[in-house]
Amino acid sequence: MIKKFLLALVMALPLCAWAQAPKFGVVDVQSVLQDMPELKEVDAKIAEASKTYETEYAKIQEEVQKKYTELQTLSQDPNALQTIKERRMSEMQELAEKGEQFAQTAQQDLQRQHAQLIQPIQEKVLNAIKAVGAEGGYTMILPDGATLFNSASVVDATPAVRTKLGLPAAAAK
Repeated sequence: MIKKFLLALVMALPLCAWAQAPKFGVVDVQSVLQDMPELKEVDAKIAEASKTYETEYAKIQEEVQKKYTELQTLSQDPNALQTIKERRMSEMQELAEKGEQFAQTAQQDLQRQHAQLIQPIQEKVLNAIKAVGAEGGYTMILPDGATLFNSASVVDATPAVRTKLGLPAAAAK
C-alpha cells in the first residue's frame, strides 16, 4: 500500500511542477497608451497651453525686434548720445534674456503638465496589466521591447490588456 502511494506521489510530482510552470508575458505598453482616449485629451490640453505660450513668446519677440529697430535707427543718428545708445542696447539685451528665460520656463511647465496629466492614464494601464496578470496566472509581465530575447512560450498579453481597458484590438504588426 505504501509502495503504491509513493509511486503515485512520484508520478504526480512532475504534474504539479508542470501545473505551476512560470508563465511570462509581454505587453506593448506604448501602443496601449497611444490608443487611450484620455491621451487625446491630454494632447489637446498641452497643445492649447503650448499655443498660449507661443503667443506670449511671439509678443516678447516683437518687443525685442521693436527695440532692435529703435537701436538701429538710434545708431544711425549722429546726434544721439552714446549713453542713450548703451542704455537702449542694455534694455534690448535684458528683454531678449527675459524672452529666453520665458521660453525655458514655458517648456518646463509644459513637461510638468504633461507628466501630471498622463500619470493617471499610466496608472490605469498599469492596473489593467496587473489585473490581467493576476487573472491569467502570469508570473511576470514585461514591457515589449524590454527583453533581448522572447521564447515562443512568452505570451503577448497586449490583447488581454486592451480588452480590459475597453480598447479595440491593435492592427497586426
